[in-house]
Amino acid sequence: MRIKVINPNTTFSMTEKIAAAARTVAAPGTEILCTSPTMGPVSIEGHYDEAVSVIGLLEEIRAGEAEGVDGYVIACFGDPGLMAAREAARGPVIGIAEAAMHAASMIATGFSIVTTLARTKIIARHLVEVYGMQRFCRRIRASDLAVLDLEDPKSNARALIIRECRRAIEEDEAGAIVLGCAGMADLAGDISRTVGAPVVEGVTAAVKFVEALVGLGLSTSKLGDLAVPIVKPYRGALSALAPEARAPNVPPTQARVRS
Repeated sequence: MRIKVINPNTTFSMTEKIAAAARTVAAPGTEILCTSPTMGPVSIEGHYDEAVSVIGLLEEIRAGEAEGVDGYVIACFGDPGLMAAREAARGPVIGIAEAAMHAASMIATGFSIVTTLARTKIIARHLVEVYGMQRFCRRIRASDLAVLDLEDPKSNARALIIRECRRAIEEDEAGAIVLGCAGMADLAGDISRTVGAPVVEGVTAAVKFVEALVGLGLSTSKLGDLAVPIVKPYRGALSALAPEARAPNVPPTQARVRS
């Protein structure tokens, strides 16, 4: 199967890191296509960044549909554009916050999220509520790192994240840690060994969920609000994103159980 992992920001060094993490867990026979939009913010750290990033994200979904991709991962912890992407895609689309929280809830009775800037805690809290994770989420902690600090080898990002993970275990009584940024995709194993608790990052969790759904022959529902977008003209610079007519219940060209 072919899974397209989309980093909605335009920092390509981060995209490469995300691709490496995804490929470490992909099953034999799974091809990981990792990409970023050609336009948009270099990092996503607020509602405005998220809203702007969705345009480039949807362009990548459209391209993936033309290529017969089986499923998608949205590699940003805000899960920007998730529902719009599900309308546009035939195969499953999984956000990394969604994947990480669900995975953590299966291995611990409570988890804490360790994210970047304090302002992103509000976005994470909203997602906790949307995904029904209030019962599991003990606390959302900010390391006060800018996303791009994770790309700077001279920063003390790892130490700050570990500090918050330890505080989560000691003060929140968290049984697991959820890393709240795709830029942390390369840190989970090291941090888990350091703090002595399961550490879940969403890129790898989402890849495995997509593999499972495709393997089960499940594609995105096209009933109700997730039906294909209504065909209509779009004007101006967004005219290329206008929905195109297509059969609503045709599965992805590649989506089938592989032996």
